[in-house]
Amino acid sequence: MKSKKFLSTMLAVAICILAFAGCNKQQEGVMQGESSNSSQSGTQTEYSDAKQIVLSDDGITVDGKTVAAGESESSVTVGGEIIYYHDMDNYESGNEYGDGNNSDRHTAEEAAGQTLVTITEAGTYRISGSLKGQLAVDLGENAVSDPDAVVSLVLDGVDITCDIAPAVIFYNVYECSDSAFDTKGKADTAGAGANVVIADGSENRISGSYVAEIYKDGNNEECFAKFDGAFYSKQSININGGDLNTGKLYIEAENEGLCSELHLTVNGGNIYINAQDDGINTNEDRISVTTVNGGYLYVNGGLGEEGDGIDSNGYITVNGGTVFAVANGRTGDGGIDADCDITVNGGTLMAFGSRNESISENSLQNCMELSFNLTRTADKGIAITAPDGNTVIEAICEREFSYASFSSHKLEQNTEYTVTLDGTKQSYTAMSIDFDINPGIIGSGRSDKIVINNPIITELPEGFEEWMKSDTNIPENIREWLEDISRSITGQPIEVPRPVEPRLETQGNPGAGEGQMSTEGQQPNENQKNNPASEKSDTNSVAASDKFVLTDIITRFIGVKDA
Repeated sequence: MKSKKFLSTMLAVAICILAFAGCNKQQEGVMQGESSNSSQSGTQTEYSDAKQIVLSDDGITVDGKTVAAGESESSVTVGGEIIYYHDMDNYESGNEYGDGNNSDRHTAEEAAGQTLVTITEAGTYRISGSLKGQLAVDLGENAVSDPDAVVSLVLDGVDITCDIAPAVIFYNVYECSDSAFDTKGKADTAGAGANVVIADGSENRISGSYVAEIYKDGNNEECFAKFDGAFYSKQSININGGDLNTGKLYIEAENEGLCSELHLTVNGGNIYINAQDDGINTNEDRISVTTVNGGYLYVNGGLGEEGDGIDSNGYITVNGGTVFAVANGRTGDGGIDADCDITVNGGTLMAFGSRNESISENSLQNCMELSFNLTRTADKGIAITAPDGNTVIEAICEREFSYASFSSHKLEQNTEYTVTLDGTKQSYTAMSIDFDINPGIIGSGRSDKIVINNPIITELPEGFEEWMKSDTNIPENIREWLEDISRSITGQPIEVPRPVEPRLETQGNPGAGEGQMSTEGQQPNENQKNNPASEKSDTNSVAASDKFVLTDIITRFIGVKDA
């Protein structure tokens, strides 16, 4: 279900304030989340040869020449029909039109009030002014395989609103990558045909709708169009900042925000997204990579009935910059969500949701993941503080969440961090450890967890080593992992649940009828006598710790609550 209610302000529901140790008044822009350093992409903003497109509802100008509806000027065409979901059930042929519902439909009268501006040739275009309608890039069907079919849009004070479809869309440009090298969570999009530059000192606003799936007439419901985002690309897309990285891009989305059908790479700029569904979505299954190399990215997703902050059907990789992402806190959605690995190698990450996906143990930068026992809000801030009193990460999230993920170059291993929520110290009742339960499956891309309860125990339980040596039911890869644990983390009882063998009880047990299974009164077998995990564990009943210590294998803390 897609809500069509726009927010009246970018920060009406959720804000974030970042604070780093040592920040002073001169760094106020960084504290508010805006980048003040040079773009990591190295992209130049001296676009002296760029075509100048000035948008206006009274007429479009290209290099100073007015282009009326139905006319073209060099590489820019004004007019034509925006692809949108019509208010109809069937084509004139009688074939079914699409899979949208009544809320996805738009009338011809609505469409008549929108202007289509289409860029049809490769090149660099500096865009300014305002438009009610759509800015499209379409270099033709053969452009996907043409390395010269590259378009760069320099956004320099633009305001585009489209009520029936994406406000900005790349239909056909060069696609720089294929699935041959996209299986490790990396994507080289340097040569992408779709490029956006957020010009220094500019403020740019994009408010867009979406297009539900439309079928081709007479082709067995083959998809003709489906565009979920307000800012959309059918090919891989790069977003860059200027030399000073001071430009801003605001995206208001009736459905999803910033979308790519393959890869998305953010190299710089300051991007703020409010979306009723996913804030960012890259949607090629097990292939797409969302990469953040620099800039500041604020993603406020799931403002409608559901939605993630950043959602990739493949991978998410953060190498630099600052990422703040929020999801719907009640629907099982995550601030960060990927079908494959989420890797953090640099920068700063703060993500809030009701179920964030785990960050890969292959990340080069330390991460802390907190699973709260109740749904919370951090109206006054959540902070991670080092033993010397310096705050490593601080953020404000005014929306509901039960899971929070953090990463920063300031997070270190073997350090006793304190976590506070609205000034109240937090504790936890369990930890979890990454291990690959299926190491032989190629491309599994994900790890499972083993939970360690009662983290303040200081020695292995009696009988643990004997159980390890005698129990033949432990898979070899898990046995080796447990042996490593017993050597490196002395004093942590490991929860490895083992089912108790039920037996048929037909006599002597009034609570069980004939043929019913019962374990009442059953005596433990020899293995169960020495099995420290044979008793059911309760993470809410074990002693809690308020010292959050990261190691090579411990990143996630469970049952976080007020100490």
